[in-house]
Amino acid sequence: MKASKGSALLAKVKQRGDLYAAVCPSRGVLEHVTSRWGVLVLIALREEGTHRFSELRRKVGGVSEKMLAQTLQALEQDGFVLREAHPVIPPHVDYSLTPMGQEVAEHVKSLTTWIENNVQRVLSARTQEVSRKKAS
Repeated sequence: MKASKGSALLAKVKQRGDLYAAVCPSRGVLEHVTSRWGVLVLIALREEGTHRFSELRRKVGGVSEKMLAQTLQALEQDGFVLREAHPVIPPHVDYSLTPMGQEVAEHVKSLTTWIENNVQRVLSARTQEVSRKKAS
Protein backbone atom coordinates (compact mmCIF):
# COMPACT_ATOMS: atom_id res chain seq x y z
CA MET A 1 0.00 0.00 0.00
CA LYS A 2 2.74 2.41 0.99
CA ALA A 3 4.71 1.82 -2.23
CA SER A 4 1.70 2.65 -4.38
CA LYS A 5 1.08 5.81 -2.35
CA GLY A 6 4.70 6.88 -2.90
CA SER A 7 4.51 6.01 -6.60
CA ALA A 8 1.34 8.05 -6.97
CA LEU A 9 3.01 11.04 -5.29
CA LEU A 10 6.06 10.78 -7.56
CA ALA A 11 3.83 10.61 -10.62
CA LYS A 12 1.99 13.72 -9.44
CA VAL A 13 5.28 15.56 -8.78
CA LYS A 14 6.50 14.78 -12.30
CA GLN A 15 3.44 16.55 -13.69
CA ARG A 16 3.42 19.51 -11.31
CA GLY A 17 5.18 20.25 -8.03
CA ASP A 18 3.39 19.91 -4.70
CA LEU A 19 4.90 22.21 -2.07
CA TYR A 20 2.85 20.55 0.65
CA ALA A 21 4.46 17.15 -0.01
CA ALA A 22 7.56 16.68 2.14
CA VAL A 23 9.40 14.76 -0.58
CA CYS A 24 8.66 17.14 -3.44
CA PRO A 25 11.76 18.77 -4.95
CA SER A 26 9.79 22.00 -5.33
CA ARG A 27 10.55 22.68 -1.65
CA GLY A 28 14.25 22.99 -2.45
CA VAL A 29 13.47 25.42 -5.24
CA LEU A 30 11.25 27.42 -2.89
CA GLU A 31 14.06 27.53 -0.35
CA HIS A 32 16.57 28.83 -2.90
CA VAL A 33 14.24 31.44 -4.38
CA THR A 34 12.83 32.75 -1.09
CA SER A 35 15.95 32.70 1.06
CA ARG A 36 17.08 36.13 2.24
CA TRP A 37 20.06 36.14 -0.12
CA GLY A 38 18.25 34.40 -2.97
CA VAL A 39 15.59 37.10 -3.06
CA LEU A 40 18.14 39.90 -3.02
CA VAL A 41 20.34 38.33 -5.71
CA LEU A 42 17.37 37.73 -7.99
CA ILE A 43 16.17 41.31 -7.56
CA ALA A 44 19.64 42.80 -8.07
CA LEU A 45 20.16 40.84 -11.28
CA ARG A 46 16.62 41.66 -12.46
CA GLU A 47 16.98 45.39 -11.90
CA GLU A 48 20.52 45.97 -13.05
CA GLY A 49 21.35 43.08 -15.35
CA THR A 50 24.72 41.35 -15.46
CA HIS A 51 27.00 41.69 -12.45
CA ARG A 52 30.42 40.50 -11.42
CA PHE A 53 30.70 38.75 -8.06
CA SER A 54 32.22 41.78 -6.31
CA GLU A 55 29.50 44.07 -7.70
CA LEU A 56 26.78 41.75 -6.40
CA ARG A 57 28.47 41.57 -3.00
CA ARG A 58 28.49 45.37 -2.74
CA LYS A 59 24.89 45.63 -3.97
CA VAL A 60 23.57 42.98 -1.54
CA GLY A 61 24.74 44.57 1.69
CA GLY A 62 25.59 42.25 4.55
CA VAL A 63 26.13 39.04 2.55
CA SER A 64 29.39 37.19 3.12
CA GLU A 65 31.46 35.90 0.21
CA LYS A 66 30.65 32.33 1.25
CA MET A 67 26.87 32.89 1.39
CA LEU A 68 26.84 34.79 -1.90
CA ALA A 69 28.82 32.01 -3.59
CA GLN A 70 26.46 29.34 -2.19
CA THR A 71 23.38 31.33 -3.21
CA LEU A 72 24.65 31.91 -6.74
CA GLN A 73 25.56 28.23 -7.07
CA ALA A 74 22.11 27.10 -5.91
CA LEU A 75 20.33 29.54 -8.24
CA GLU A 76 22.60 28.44 -11.11
CA GLN A 77 21.86 24.76 -10.43
CA ASP A 78 18.12 25.53 -10.46
CA GLY A 79 18.49 27.21 -13.85
CA PHE A 80 17.78 30.77 -12.69
CA VAL A 81 21.28 32.26 -12.93
CA LEU A 82 23.78 32.06 -15.77
CA ARG A 83 27.46 32.04 -14.74
CA GLU A 84 29.80 33.08 -17.53
CA ALA A 85 33.53 32.73 -16.88
CA HIS A 86 35.82 34.66 -19.22
CA PRO A 87 39.28 33.18 -19.90
CA VAL A 88 41.29 36.18 -18.79
CA ILE A 89 43.71 36.99 -15.98
CA PRO A 90 42.61 37.99 -13.44
CA PRO A 91 39.51 35.77 -13.68
CA HIS A 92 36.36 37.57 -14.78
CA VAL A 93 32.99 35.94 -14.08
CA ASP A 94 29.64 37.50 -14.94
CA TYR A 95 26.28 36.53 -13.45
CA SER A 96 22.94 37.21 -15.11
CA LEU A 97 19.42 35.83 -15.09
CA THR A 98 18.30 33.15 -17.49
CA PRO A 99 14.84 33.51 -19.06
CA MET A 100 13.46 31.29 -16.27
CA GLY A 101 15.34 33.45 -13.75
CA GLN A 102 13.70 36.56 -15.21
CA GLU A 103 10.32 34.89 -14.81
CA VAL A 104 10.80 33.93 -11.16
CA ALA A 105 12.40 37.31 -10.39
CA GLU A 106 9.22 39.03 -11.59
CA HIS A 107 7.21 37.11 -9.00
CA VAL A 108 9.76 37.79 -6.26
CA LYS A 109 9.75 41.48 -7.20
CA SER A 110 6.01 41.68 -6.53
CA LEU A 111 6.62 40.41 -3.01
CA THR A 112 9.55 42.74 -2.35
CA THR A 113 7.61 45.73 -3.66
CA TRP A 114 4.74 44.91 -1.32
CA ILE A 115 7.16 44.60 1.62
CA GLU A 116 8.87 47.92 0.86
CA ASN A 117 5.51 49.67 0.44
CA ASN A 118 4.09 48.22 3.67
CA VAL A 119 7.07 48.00 6.01
CA GLN A 120 5.69 50.75 8.28
CA ARG A 121 2.39 48.88 8.68
CA VAL A 122 4.29 45.72 9.59
CA LEU A 123 6.48 47.55 12.11
CA SER A 124 3.39 49.13 13.63
CA ALA A 125 1.74 45.71 13.95
CA ARG A 126 4.87 44.40 15.68
CA THR A 127 4.87 47.27 18.13
CA GLN A 128 1.19 46.72 18.90
CA GLU A 129 1.78 43.00 19.46
CA VAL A 130 4.68 43.67 21.85
CA SER A 131 2.53 46.17 23.77
CA ARG A 132 -0.35 43.69 23.92
CA LYS A 133 1.90 40.94 25.29
CA LYS A 134 3.34 43.27 27.95
CA ALA A 135 -0.15 44.29 29.03
CA SER A 136 -1.35 40.71 29.49
